[in-house]
Amino acid sequence: MSDINSFFSSNNTVWNITETDAKQINNYLAVVDAFSRATNKSIYIIDYEKKGFEYVSSNPLFLNGHSREEVLEMGYEFYFKYVPKEDLELLLKINAVGFEFYETIELEQRKDGSISYDFHIKTADGNLVLINQQLTPLFLTERGKIWKAICIVSLSENKKSGNIIIHRNSLNESFEYDLQDETWRRLEQIVLTDREKEIMQYSIRGHSINEIADRIFVSPDTVKFHRKKIFEKLNVANISEAVSYATRNNLL
Repeated sequence: MSDINSFFSSNNTVWNITETDAKQINNYLAVVDAFSRATNKSIYIIDYEKKGFEYVSSNPLFLNGHSREEVLEMGYEFYFKYVPKEDLELLLKINAVGFEFYETIELEQRKDGSISYDFHIKTADGNLVLINQQLTPLFLTERGKIWKAICIVSLSENKKSGNIIIHRNSLNESFEYDLQDETWRRLEQIVLTDREKEIMQYSIRGHSINEIADRIFVSPDTVKFHRKKIFEKLNVANISEAVSYATRNNLL
């Protein structure tokens, strides 16, 4: 039977926090809290030394009917209570392969990137909601281990669990984990044209197809053509999914 310790890989054992390590975190939670309030994001912070949550935002998506204080106290017990068995096993797999990949990254680049994946949460009424979680290192120890990481939770635009992707920002490269072959494969980098980015940015601001056409001096059919190309590139079904994908993967 898995327990909380299953989530904390031996590859990332955090112990003996040094004075240099500790100096990194002065008042950082106030910044995180301000960010969560300004963006209304569902956010929590993992502390790998204490093996629990250090911060949980008030956004209801991840709270599952609890207060933020209750989820903060539950820590990883939250997963055991609300994630179905098959997805809990998936999370443990992601944890293992993610840290194995992390160990291959040069020490000075270990904060440069994030891992995202999808899993289900059981709501209080028994329904399953597919969420996406993006985990990014916040603070490392002097030994290069992840001490604290920030997790941003959103509704997933995918149809099933998995979709495990590591993105390295400075190198502009992404890797997807194949659960069947149990291997990482490099993804072809998606690049939006300037026109596609322009249309996406107007869409984010809530403009209709006709309004976008007026602003960029093209016909509505031309806007529709570009949107269709965007959907094909991102493998999504609508503009809402396209915006979510492009924002999460830094395509704009």
